[in-house]
Amino acid sequence: MGGARVRDELAGRLVEATEQLFAAGVMAHSGHANLSARLDGERLLLTPGHVRGLRPGQLATVGFDGRVLEGELQSVSAEIIAMHTAVYEARPRVGAIIHTHSPAATAFAVAHRPLPCRTEPMLRFGQAEDVPVVPWGPRGSDVSVRGIAEVLERRPTTAAVLLANHGLLVFGPDPAAAAHLVVAIEESAEAEIAAAAIGGAVDFPPGAQEAVRAAIAQVAS
Repeated sequence: MGGARVRDELAGRLVEATEQLFAAGVMAHSGHANLSARLDGERLLLTPGHVRGLRPGQLATVGFDGRVLEGELQSVSAEIIAMHTAVYEARPRVGAIIHTHSPAATAFAVAHRPLPCRTEPMLRFGQAEDVPVVPWGPRGSDVSVRGIAEVLERRPTTAAVLLANHGLLVFGPDPAAAAHLVVAIEESAEAEIAAAAIGGAVDFPPGAQEAVRAAIAQVAS
């Protein structure tokens, strides 16, 4: 019974995160995305490929070995299981993952350009460094999954990667935190593109990350 309660609670949080992304206007026209939440060291909850109007009953329980244990997944969703499990295996503290085709962030992915951290929301929501680009590989392929794993190994503190010619992959402790970071990254990408028209964006001054942390700690105390 306890396991069912945990699953239902996580499913509800994934639905809420999806609604948060649509409300923030960071989704592609197609509404395509996939979200997952870690159930334990061997299983995750995974959404279908199109999440507009998502309901908790649509989520599938999937093993890290790729087997669907409960529910159903279309082949378009089954292809990306390895992408999610690669992150969970590389980052034991990650509790949720979100993949979107958010337009401005995807522009950086298509350009093969890392997204710099030059906005305060990125600092506040866990990406105090540029978002690196993973080299292109066919969706869900060994090439793509190895590329993600290699970038995560080289960049142990990044909470997001850009998938070249594809989109954005963000991970965090829970679905809400991951969704907040998706929004922060998309807003930052939009700001970078807009700033290019007026001379280009400028880096934070030295010590910005420490100053933001101190401000957050002061409010929380």
